Order: sequence, then structure tokens, then C-alpha cells
Amino acid sequence: MTDSFTPIARALVVASLLLATATLMAVAVNTSRAAGALAIGGCGAFGEAYDFRSIDDARKSAMAKCQADTCRVVTTVKRGCAAFAVDFANACGAHGWGKGQRLGASQNEALRSCYRDGGKECVIRTFFCDAKG
Repeated sequence: MTDSFTPIARALVVASLLLATATLMAVAVNTSRAAGALAIGGCGAFGEAYDFRSIDDARKSAMAKCQADTCRVVTTVKRGCAAFAVDFANACGAHGWGKGQRLGASQNEALRSCYRDGGKECVIRTFFCDAKG
């Protein structure tokens, strides 16, 4: 009796493996399309974009969200994180940004950069990690 169920069991195993392979391939394709950008401007203005298909699309979105005439894209990320810090006491003063593979590293870099720029009470204004980072 076990011989009659063997072909069915094999077919189920093969179908399960094919489904798992297709799922992993879909995740890998989406991961390779993860791109982000951070734009900053005067007085704490910023624009962020993440999980875009291309760096160019992320740049355009970040610039569109930044609400200042002085905005510029300061960094782009591919499967990573970025952060922007400003001086809490004077948002139009010192600022800094950072990027990295992990959120903590990018935030630490942004804060260090803000303090190097003369900030006294630097705080994270915004941060992001693309969903794949």
C-alpha cells in the first residue's frame, strides 16, 4: 500500500520545493530593488525616500518632499539606513547626517557629524531604513 502513495508524496515534496524556491527568488528580486535617498535643506528641512526601485527614483522623491529652496541630496543608500540630526537649540544651526548598514550606526554617525558642526544639543530629526536593509 505504501507504493501507491509514494508518487503522490514525491509530487507534493517537489511542488513544495518549487513554491519555496519561487518565494525566495521573489524576495531576492525585491531586495535588489531597494534604494533610498536623503535630501536636506536649511533650518532642519529634509526629504526622505526609501524602498524605491532605483536610486534616481529615490532622489527625485526625496527632493520633492524637502520643503526648502536650499535642499540637496546628501546621500543615497542601497539596502541600508540613513539619518539626519539637527541641533535642538537651533534648528537653523549645526546639523549632520549619516548612513550605514544598520540604523544605530547611521544615527550615531549623524549625531557625531552634528556635534562636529558645532551642535550643543543634537537630536535625530529623521531616519529610515529601506525594508530590505
